[in-house]
Amino acid sequence: MERIVNLHIEKFPEGVYLATSDELQGLVAQGRTIQETIEIAGDVAKKILEAQQERKGELPFPAASEAFDYPLIINA
Repeated sequence: MERIVNLHIEKFPEGVYLATSDELQGLVAQGRTIQETIEIAGDVAKKILEAQQERKGELPFPAASEAFDYPLIINA
């Protein structure tokens, strides 16, 4: 089942992006581009959620709904 976890992405002066989440403790991902950072964050989030589910038996995040907003980032 798909879940939605909100990310905070920040660009650092060194040119790298850092993703964290106030909702999912321990989620930290760094990449050279926004897309790479999001992909890494997705992998990290999945591993954290799988570990939480093994320990607690349930996930604290609601399932993805049929419709939601997503910011599309274009490099133009």
